Amino acid sequence: MARYECDLHTHSVRSDGNDTVIELIDHAASAGLRVLALTDHDVRPPVEVEVDGATVDVKTYAKQKSVSFIGGIEYSCDTDVDDVHIVGLGCDFSMPAFLAAEQAMAKSKVDAYRALTEVLTRNGILVDWSDVLQNADGSSRPEDAVQRKHIFETIARKGYTKTWQEAKLLVRDNPVYNIRREKIDPLDAIQIIRAAGGVAILAHPHLINETVEKNGEKISRRDYIERLIESGLMGIEAAYPYDKTSYKGTQTNEEIRESILREYGARLPVISGGSDYHADGKKGVASPRELGEGGVTFDYFRTNPLLAALI
Repeated sequence: MARYECDLHTHSVRSDGNDTVIELIDHAASAGLRVLALTDHDVRPPVEVEVDGATVDVKTYAKQKSVSFIGGIEYSCDTDVDDVHIVGLGCDFSMPAFLAAEQAMAKSKVDAYRALTEVLTRNGILVDWSDVLQNADGSSRPEDAVQRKHIFETIARKGYTKTWQEAKLLVRDNPVYNIRREKIDPLDAIQIIRAAGGVAILAHPHLINETVEKNGEKISRRDYIERLIESGLMGIEAAYPYDKTSYKGTQTNEEIRESILREYGARLPVISGGSDYHADGKKGVASPRELGEGGVTFDYFRTNPLLAALI
């Protein structure tokens, strides 16, 4: 069973996950989750799902499985700094700003990720765009659904690295491969989320390098986060499975959780958490992230006014 009953950071096939929305909800129910937030990258969450040929409200379907469903989004932010992701929960996703951002992000991904596959191929890592468009089941995904993780998975699948995490570091840490795409500014993401009545949360803060460069200035991760807080950030993830990601530090998951609680527990209204589940086991990933591996307790969820209002 899940360690945490409330998982506030997960993905489906609508971005770079491998479960359909229905599969994700079913798996959440099997794992004993009480609250599930779907936070696909840069796309608005679904309102309905198709069940046995009928269209059903996604929250109603989840409730039938004893799971409270929260529609969310995870914005990949900041063109210059890697792994700055802002999660938005409980937003009015009908606001035009979400559609505009979604369309802009889709175009920027196609342009940059195509260029990245070309650079990789020129440097001996033979990753064709058609390879990236292939799903695990042999079907094809549309171009505007491609995420950078799909490229990392392709690199690993073709044997150039052992895992997608190694592929991510290979690309991230080599300036030749570091093709930048235009991403939404994290301050803009926070404002869009807040204007839509949502809760803006910084995902996996320790995936951000300890020192980053922004506008020619080197600043610490701590100072970078301070700028986000000053701009209206409402929450930060504490319980997260760093040991199953591209995390380059030496702290354990529990040590990071405790440090986040010490630093921000009394300063931010929401201390969030999530597994960042992608159903990677379907692609043969060893020790994939599991639902409820990161998250928050149900007691914390129901007694936190901002979180409790989401369901």
